[in-house]
Amino acid sequence: MNYSYKKQLHTSFEDAVEKTKAMLAEEGFGVLTEINVKSTLKNRLNVDYDNYLILGACNPPFAYQALKAEKEIGLFLPCNVIVYSDNDKIFVSTILPMIAMGMINNSKLREIAARIEEKLKKVIDTV
Repeated sequence: MNYSYKKQLHTSFEDAVEKTKAMLAEEGFGVLTEINVKSTLKNRLNVDYDNYLILGACNPPFAYQALKAEKEIGLFLPCNVIVYSDNDKIFVSTILPMIAMGMINNSKLREIAARIEEKLKKVIDTV
């Protein structure tokens, strides 16, 4: 099952991160959390890992609608977007909310997830 929407970029990792954040903001998302996996693994386990950044993106109006439709939806929030390097290639990827929310039987939530997914795909396509 494909649970992500991904694109290879032809730019530096740092530029990919900045462009991704800018496009998220343009689509109404704020970045609530930023996890530098490379740094965390180095500090906690003393292992080297490729550049890998997890951005916890939130669109407040949609988050509010989702919380009104399903109180426990916070377990799935925020929407994660990742920027990472793999074999000297840079990728940006996002969760597909329709897949993630598929296990929840709530038609209102499916409608919200579809609109969020459309916006997140636009972010990935535009970066």
